[in-house]
Amino acid sequence: MHCPFCKNTDTRVLDSRVADEGGAIRRRRTCSACEKRFTTIEQMQLMVLKRSGATEPFTRDKAVAGVRKACKGRPVSEDDLARLGQRVEDTLRESGCAEVEAHQVGLAVLDPLKELDEVAYLRFASVYKAFESADDFAAEIASLMARAADGELAETRATQNKN
Repeated sequence: MHCPFCKNTDTRVLDSRVADEGGAIRRRRTCSACEKRFTTIEQMQLMVLKRSGATEPFTRDKAVAGVRKACKGRPVSEDDLARLGQRVEDTLRESGCAEVEAHQVGLAVLDPLKELDEVAYLRFASVYKAFESADDFAAEIASLMARAADGELAETRATQNKN
């Protein structure tokens, strides 16, 4: 590890702690040359296996970029997108795999996006799931409506149980 101040390669770890709910290690270091202290974070590099066979590091911004296009003109803020990106990354990391297929990234986007904005979800799903006809849209809308009806039914039951 190079010292960020003097670029010396001789640094010493003073303290190590688990960070990010076990997903990273925070290390407090000191440089033997300039004696300045600095902190490093070690985190597992999540890699995405592309359809071409190439791999690249997972970047939350790239995952959010596709979602941002689906959210154009919708009441979705940048903070909403940032939270969605974090949820996607957390979901992928929870799998415990250091390498995930690009397809899994898209799957990880669908549920949080459905909760965030159903219209944006339909836009994203139409591209991701390669809808070919209006019937594909109709089936997905029927699924959303059934989900909404189930939610309303659960709310009605909860209200009745309170009374």
